Amino acid sequence: MRFLFYRFNSVCEPDMIEGFEQLGHSVDTIDLEMTVKEPEIEQVISCFEKAFEKSGYDAVVSVNYYPMVSEICRIYGIRYISWTVDSPVLELLSDTVANDVNRIFCFDQSQCEELHAYNPAGVFYMPLATNCDRWDRVIAGASPEEHRKFSSDISFVGSLYTEKCPYDDLTDPPEYLRGYLEGLMRAQKDVYGAFFLDSALNAKVIEDFVAHTPGFYTPPEKARNDRRFIMAMKYLGMKVTNLERLEVMELLGKKHSVDVYTGSDTSALPVNNKGFAKTLTEMPLIFHNSKVNLNITCKSIKTGIAQRIWDIMGAGGFLLTNYQSEIPQFFTPGEDLDIYASMEELADKAAFYLTHDEVRKKIAENAREKIRAEHTHKDRVSDMIYLAFS
Repeated sequence: MRFLFYRFNSVCEPDMIEGFEQLGHSVDTIDLEMTVKEPEIEQVISCFEKAFEKSGYDAVVSVNYYPMVSEICRIYGIRYISWTVDSPVLELLSDTVANDVNRIFCFDQSQCEELHAYNPAGVFYMPLATNCDRWDRVIAGASPEEHRKFSSDISFVGSLYTEKCPYDDLTDPPEYLRGYLEGLMRAQKDVYGAFFLDSALNAKVIEDFVAHTPGFYTPPEKARNDRRFIMAMKYLGMKVTNLERLEVMELLGKKHSVDVYTGSDTSALPVNNKGFAKTLTEMPLIFHNSKVNLNITCKSIKTGIAQRIWDIMGAGGFLLTNYQSEIPQFFTPGEDLDIYASMEELADKAAFYLTHDEVRKKIAENAREKIRAEHTHKDRVSDMIYLAFS
């Protein structure tokens, strides 16, 4: 089969393309957004017209969802396969989600269930994956000095959202609003396995929040302007994640050596800020050489397994992560990874695994074997093609 891949330079794209090619399929790409930020509609249409003129494609593919690409595919009568890797993906509010050419694959079951009502025949659940072979090449090719450089007792790779949290745009809110939202977010921060931010918002709270948040996100024309969803996912969810990640760093950093690879401000935290890590060449070395790799899932991922989880285990690293309801569907806590459901449990388990090397290493080995056997991009792409054309 022949596929046309619309790229925007996501780190997930090369592995997904490789998955198609490993199955014997042909993949061409449109690379416009890799060089032109926010291209004009006419530029995008022109790229597709030229591509469709020279070759017949069975489907167009993208990481995350593009309403414009869906419309182009609708006009040409060609399947559109998209795989979400983020949450929220606000483009999924678009009315184009209902287009019958769409085959939208969601990595978060909750996201899938919410979207299913708008296109029952075109929305599917598809967990993420990782590329063990890629990580193996990086790990094998690194020098002893590089392995030492990226060794840690405890490490975390990612943003703390101190520098990019939309909730912080809230300006001069009424006292009742600030108090209500702060209490709500504190409660959500301490609960794993249940997301209730959206259901706790009434019309008055939403109206006042929007009124006191300059530039509150408004979907484009022909999209659901679901302010409850937007407020809960884009604003409150990210702020809760910020609060939780700061608490984790404070908690563990007081007792252990914690290395954080981030562009966030950590000056007030007892951690070692190592700056940004290069995703393809440094991140796998961090995962492989850290005694304990932390995952702290963004709260807007309600049930799903974040990409960081797959990559840590695929690189042969030991993972300690917050509880997510989808994890037990694929992995056994204490055998493939370990989970925490409170700050107390996190502190206890971090201390345990730092002093039990053999237990930790065996768990990491189990995870890597399971990832390689069942959770590659080739596996996922095969399932997507089957569902997209069955």
